[in-house]
Amino acid sequence: MPPSLTATASSLTLLTKFIREVFPLVDHELDNWHSYATEHGMRELADQALASIQSKKFHCQGGSVYSLYKGVPTRDFVRLVVALQTISDYLDNLCDRAGIADEAAFRQLHLAMTDALDPDRPVSDYYAAYPYKDDGGYLPKLVMTCRQEVAKLPSYHLVKTEILRQAELYSELQTYKHLDSSVREEKMLTWINRHLPGYPELTPWEFAAATGSTLGMFMLSAAAHNPSLTPQAVSQIAAAYFPWINGLHILLDYFIDEAEDRLGGDLNFVFYYTSPEETLARLTYFTEQARTQAHGLPEAAFPQTVVDGLLAMYLSDPKADVAPTRAIRDSLLRAAGLYPRLMYRLCRLLRKKNLL
Repeated sequence: MPPSLTATASSLTLLTKFIREVFPLVDHELDNWHSYATEHGMRELADQALASIQSKKFHCQGGSVYSLYKGVPTRDFVRLVVALQTISDYLDNLCDRAGIADEAAFRQLHLAMTDALDPDRPVSDYYAAYPYKDDGGYLPKLVMTCRQEVAKLPSYHLVKTEILRQAELYSELQTYKHLDSSVREEKMLTWINRHLPGYPELTPWEFAAATGSTLGMFMLSAAAHNPSLTPQAVSQIAAAYFPWINGLHILLDYFIDEAEDRLGGDLNFVFYYTSPEETLARLTYFTEQARTQAHGLPEAAFPQTVVDGLLAMYLSDPKADVAPTRAIRDSLLRAAGLYPRLMYRLCRLLRKKNLL
């Protein structure tokens, strides 16, 4: 079988296993967190916890693909992904939907992200600056679940520094992006410009997009299951995901939300492109960079499938089926090749069956 056909067959096998085996595990974990949130804590916090689970399930589904990385115990890793992604989604709701715009409160809440990924640090009081405080132990329990799972990883000491760097950047982004629109952009640019010299290929808002993804954290955690992991492999993974695969992930997310965010007056990093032509050019560039970087990673077929899956999952969203988004979507799919287009059609089918 030619190499390209071999890679396609391997990817299809991975995709089938993902849908049949991993999706039910994600459902099981989310059901447990849903039950806990329903039974514990004050209504204001419980409502946000339940809303994040119900509306952002696909985040946990997508991240859980890393439970199929070579050598990873699938059930344990799904537990880690769902707990960490649920922290992320829950905090997003607390910052975005509760009518609060307090920088100190947002920063304190997001200590949960770094606490979750560092079993050695003391646990923080996440609600110290937030007006609602009694979640019945929901957020601390999510944090402890993550800590228990990362403590099992034999090579976590090799990835910990980079994972915490990405988690800290993620937390800084979330702290600033939810501030009042009158101060948000200035505060974000001040923050971005401290980091941007290290990334001369990126615009400020592309750097911000790269900080907004949890995929690099999941990939590094999956790699840490390998007791023979090397520092060189960690560096390769880190450079591939940040900024390229992470950035592609979030830019696609913002791309399909562009029309919706314009109507709602929400921040969207794709707004900063000056034309549909520039949007297409930059999304194409990120796609090419992500695919090139994935090709050079250990177990290359896996990250290549992840990149193709990002294109398929986001571009199959019904929100991408309106002008001018549709034209850009079609151009990206044409350039991506046969297999991503096949995955795109499969994702469309899954959406019709309400599995995505």
